[in-house]
Amino acid sequence: MSARTATASAAVAALLGGCVLLPAAQAQAAGAKDGPVVFAHRGASAYAPENTLAAVDAADRLGIDWVENDVQLTRDGVLVVVHDTTLGRTTDAEQVFPGRAPWAVKDFTAAEIAKLDAGSWFGATYAGARVPTLTQYLDRVERNRQKLLLEVKSPETYPGIEKETLRILREEGWLDRGHVKHRLIVQSFGAESVKAVHAQRPDVVTGFLGTPAVADLPSYAAFTDQINPSYTTIGADYVAAVQKLKGPHGKPLQVNTWTVNDAANAAKVAGFGVDGIITNNPDIVRDATR
Repeated sequence: MSARTATASAAVAALLGGCVLLPAAQAQAAGAKDGPVVFAHRGASAYAPENTLAAVDAADRLGIDWVENDVQLTRDGVLVVVHDTTLGRTTDAEQVFPGRAPWAVKDFTAAEIAKLDAGSWFGATYAGARVPTLTQYLDRVERNRQKLLLEVKSPETYPGIEKETLRILREEGWLDRGHVKHRLIVQSFGAESVKAVHAQRPDVVTGFLGTPAVADLPSYAAFTDQINPSYTTIGADYVAAVQKLKGPHGKPLQVNTWTVNDAANAAKVAGFGVDGIITNNPDIVRDATR
């Protein structure tokens, strides 16, 4: 605590006539660290259409440093940022390309996907928003000076997606020392995918999405820096078991849990000791855990 802060605190205490500090104030007075890192899930997806540049900007306006996204490969091998393996829910693909059910991402070229409206489903304000390529997405995150939690989506559908993802990251300057150390995490539900990223770029921070059994955690610690489970599957004991182990970079494994969208559950998982919270409502979670 700085001298100015200490003086101000003393003045406040005097004005309050010795009133007992609230828990949050006690934590601040004791110099407690900030709460868990907040990750804007698919961007600030409660406020703008998920995985669009508008969602990145919405997170930035809220003061959120970290955004999470999903990458998949088009038929012609371009990485695009979209969550579902099909395009129907978040674009107008069914109207633009009738007769091409099930409208799988892998069956469309990048040029075809670029024609789709990825915003109208969310609201008229976002009509005409596009599915960004990973390159476009990285450019926007860089412009905003934000950080990226990148999910390799459905890797079993896209052989070689890890290599292509790392290639684009390298071309866009995201594999230099500064980005790798402070601004990038690559995660996946596929253990083999995480292993592939770690094998190709051992310096990159990686995360496994899921809740492995405690007995299996040491095997994951060989190739991942984070265990990132659903918040409904964890408690304080599980978080502690993960954090007792060291990952491939010699640091304790971290836990980033998802997808927590309300204040009560945010406070609950923060109490478990998680390192980060992935959320559609990053402002709500931030305010509940500080």
